[in-house]
Amino acid sequence: MHRRAFVRLLGGGAVLAATAPLSACDRGIPTAALAAWSGPGAETDLRRWVLSHAILAPHSHNLQSWLVDLRREGEIELRCDLARLLPETDPFSRQIMMSHGTFLELLDLAARERGQRAEVTLFPQGVFDADKLDARPVARVRLRPDDSVAPDPLFAQVFRRHTNRQPYDLARPVPEAAWQAMAAALAPHPVRLGRVGGEAPQRLALQRAIAKEAWRIELTTPHTMLESTRLLRIGAAEIERHRDGISLTSPWLQAMVSLGLFDRSRPPAPDSAGVKSQLDRFDEAIDSTPAFLWMLTPDNSRAAQIGAGRAYARVQLAATAHGLSMQPVSQAIQEYKEVAAQYQALHQAVGATAPGQTVQMWARVGYAPPVGPAPRRGLAAHLVSA
Repeated sequence: MHRRAFVRLLGGGAVLAATAPLSACDRGIPTAALAAWSGPGAETDLRRWVLSHAILAPHSHNLQSWLVDLRREGEIELRCDLARLLPETDPFSRQIMMSHGTFLELLDLAARERGQRAEVTLFPQGVFDADKLDARPVARVRLRPDDSVAPDPLFAQVFRRHTNRQPYDLARPVPEAAWQAMAAALAPHPVRLGRVGGEAPQRLALQRAIAKEAWRIELTTPHTMLESTRLLRIGAAEIERHRDGISLTSPWLQAMVSLGLFDRSRPPAPDSAGVKSQLDRFDEAIDSTPAFLWMLTPDNSRAAQIGAGRAYARVQLAATAHGLSMQPVSQAIQEYKEVAAQYQALHQAVGATAPGQTVQMWARVGYAPPVGPAPRRGLAAHLVSA
């Protein structure tokens, strides 16, 4: 029984929660795990104030793999925590680099709010290899007062932006004004935005089918599914201790864990009732999706990955301003071998056929009941001293 329950409570790629949360209180997530969402308060250190907003950026699997060094006066050095990677589903750390891009974009928005220009130098000690990351910095940032820097209206959405994995409202298509706002938000970065909705039912159906099959593969492939299980945080104690990953607060599941009946070390059988239940749940979410958007870069360089992450942060904030929900659907753009056919099918479906052209982001877009924020580790957890 515990193995069936285990799968029902898993999501794919970003691990879907078992419940449909409406607020932090409803989910039973400890207040301490959400403290970062209250903002920096009376913080007087400009760098810390800016960083307190940057750590609210979206991150693949909610890993929060950002490390920050403040030991040089007036400088912020961003590194990657190499213990917080996804070697099975993100073998080349493309999504990890995008998540560092989202961090840099929120940092920049916060700096602008204080009349500061964030001068970002990417890879100051050299660019990472295409297949792995290392301990060199991702970026160095200097904040400089600049009277010509104006606050960005997107900053107002930083505390309202949340990833929403629930079913969307098919009766409410994404309005053209919202698409235009998302496209305008993308403008500072060399990333191309594409979309499909009810105006092209066959194309929409094709993308739904690709999403479902890619998710089925990830759920039934042991090494990819088990990677996600290590990021499950079950019950208040685990959630407060880790403040990352995917939070599950079902009392029944917590009881299973306390009795030692929840096995996180073995995958269930692909034909089990639990797998079918979770596939049905994901299919319901995909079938309720009125539109998909995607982001293309002309190459898959590390700089392009960072830029795509920055662009995605802006697009999601623009969508939030229009009351829209968004959820990345990452399975078909991951680079592990079992999903190669779906990777190719999606690139073909969106016209990304030129050499090097890469789909960096693919996401559901629509209207849905609001959800609460995900836990955050807090600024102190990201600061390094040596």
